[in-house]
Amino acid sequence: MVPPDEFRRVLGHFATGVTIVTTRDTDGRPTGLTVSAFCSVSLDPPQILVCVDHKSQSYPALRDGAHFAVNFLGEGHEHVSRRFATTRLDKFDGVPHDLSRHGVPLLEGALAQLECRAVSRHVEGDHTILVGLVEEARNSAGEPLLYYRGKYHRLGETPGATS
Repeated sequence: MVPPDEFRRVLGHFATGVTIVTTRDTDGRPTGLTVSAFCSVSLDPPQILVCVDHKSQSYPALRDGAHFAVNFLGEGHEHVSRRFATTRLDKFDGVPHDLSRHGVPLLEGALAQLECRAVSRHVEGDHTILVGLVEEARNSAGEPLLYYRGKYHRLGETPGATS
């Protein structure tokens, strides 16, 4: 079996977009985390999946909640991604957001947003695969924030450039 550190290093060679998955906990507080393990599952019905680490402080809310949102980050949102990748409790302080009709936080200025109803959960290893039925979708202009080999990048950068 491949050791975890080697597996992480090799997976780092796959460039991904960066998302913030948001929801509210049982007390109604907004919670969220940075997620790069995101993909579409189906066009009809429209479904996506995200993978959530069981150690994440947002995991219980995502495990138990009915709705969540996926906020795609644009090139100017590296600081937001870093903030939501931490364990701090005040992730939303100073981060402009609105609440969707289902009460989940939507980050202002996101490149795109998907509001989802959780339809299934699959525990695999140290993560849960959360499948969501997309009930609302919106997008705006801009370029994506990318993550590759442990660093943030923007479209058009020279390979090996760091940010």
